[in-house]
Amino acid sequence: MKKILLPTDFSENAMNALRYAMKFFEKESCTFYLLNTFTPAAYNVGIMADSYSALRLQEIVRDNSEKGLERIESSLQKEFNNPKHSFERIASFNLLVMEMIDLVETKGIDLIVMGTQGATGAKEVFLGTHTTYTIKKVKCPVLAVPSGFHYEAPKEILFPTDYTLNKTNPYLSLIKEICKDHVARLNILNVYYGEPLSEEQEGIKDFLDHYFEENAHLFHIAENTDVLGAIETFQIKQKINLLVMIHNKHSFFENMLFKPVINQVAYHTNIPFLVIPSHNNT
Repeated sequence: MKKILLPTDFSENAMNALRYAMKFFEKESCTFYLLNTFTPAAYNVGIMADSYSALRLQEIVRDNSEKGLERIESSLQKEFNNPKHSFERIASFNLLVMEMIDLVETKGIDLIVMGTQGATGAKEVFLGTHTTYTIKKVKCPVLAVPSGFHYEAPKEILFPTDYTLNKTNPYLSLIKEICKDHVARLNILNVYYGEPLSEEQEGIKDFLDHYFEENAHLFHIAENTDVLGAIETFQIKQKINLLVMIHNKHSFFENMLFKPVINQVAYHTNIPFLVIPSHNNT
């Protein structure tokens, strides 16, 4: 049984991601952990000096959190009514990312599904702050669902790679499972910078060819562009339902994800984006 963590701030954006998760895993037996964290920001000098008031404020915020989670569970149960799915509610006085780090370890979470507002012209960032920080800090696959994205079965998956991944990465099996469960085709994309693949990179390419031999997969090469441009061009030529990447801190991914992107990058977040931790990610 899969264990899926679903953080929510009770926004429509978060609810959209929860609905996506219900449909994405509709054929699988799953326990969904509905998580809301709260850190009352209304403390002031007077309240801090009054421990009773501080505790009372925390009780009120916790009560609102628990009631909100109850409403969401009830709504999801009513809308999807899937006997394969069960829910646990977690209302926690904690920072979101810190709570997720703890839950991944204590609950054995397989995947985090969360909404993201994505890039905007004003922010000029690749993903929303919470999503970016989660990907960077939490050692667990993260599936980011764009705001307003209506569910599409992931029939065409784009997997950009520089062929530097670790063959023993335990999270690779998740990509294989998604391809199998959704009868999807995996499009493995490499950006060519004028230098041929090294012997080690060729070895990784061969490994992927054999690893996904039971899944439909194709290898693609993009020339005269960077990774962002290659992804954009590929999406123009072919409809993609899911973007998958491995977060290797020593590859192009780190630079692309955690540095500002000057040009418009909203096209990236038009589709769900699955980030797989590298095996040695710390």
